[in-house]
Amino acid sequence: MNDKPISRYPVPALEDLPQDLRERVLAVQEKAGFVPNVFLALAHRPDECRAFFDYHDALMLRESGLSKAEREMIVVSTSGANDCQYCVVAHGAILRVYARDPLVADQVAINYRKADISPRQRAMLAFAHKVACDSAALADADYDALRPHGFDDEDIWDIAAIAAFFALSNRMANFTGMRPNDEFYTLGREQRQPRP
Repeated sequence: MNDKPISRYPVPALEDLPQDLRERVLAVQEKAGFVPNVFLALAHRPDECRAFFDYHDALMLRESGLSKAEREMIVVSTSGANDCQYCVVAHGAILRVYARDPLVADQVAINYRKADISPRQRAMLAFAHKVACDSAALADADYDALRPHGFDDEDIWDIAAIAAFFALSNRMANFTGMRPNDEFYTLGREQRQPRP
C-alpha cells in the first residue's frame, strides 16, 4: 500500500514546507512516530493548512466539558456518517488510545446507537450527527435533550463546532482522495492491561 499516492494533488516534501509548518509536522512526527498524511496532503496550500490546524487545535485541545475521548467520538461517528475513510481510520485510532478501548471506534463509526457507550455520549452523538448531516433541522428540542446529560451551552457549542469542522475535514479528505497512514489501522487495537 505504501506506493499508493496519499492525495490526488501534489504533496510537498517535508523539507520543502515553510519553516513553521515543517516545525509543526516534525513535532507531530516526534510524538506519533510518523507523519499523518493529512499534514502533507493539506500542505499543498500552506495558508489553508495553517488555518485548518489552528482551528483543529482550538477545538480539540482546549479545556472543555467534553473529554478527549468524547471529542474523538464525535469525529469518528460523524465521519462515518459522511463516509470519510481517512477521518474514521485516523481518529478511530486516536479514540481507541484515549478511551483505552479497542472496540469503541468501530462501534461508533458504524452505528453509535448500538455502541457500548453511555447515554450521555449517545445524546451527544445524536446532536453531532444532526449538526453534521442536517443542521437546518436543529430545533430547541435538540438542545434540550442534551441538558439532562450535564451539557451546558459551551459544551453544546463544542459538540457542534467539532461536528461542523470535521464535516469540512471529511469533504476535503474525500475530495483529495486522502489515504490513511498504515500505522493508524493497528494503533490502540490491543487491550491495555490495567495499571497496578
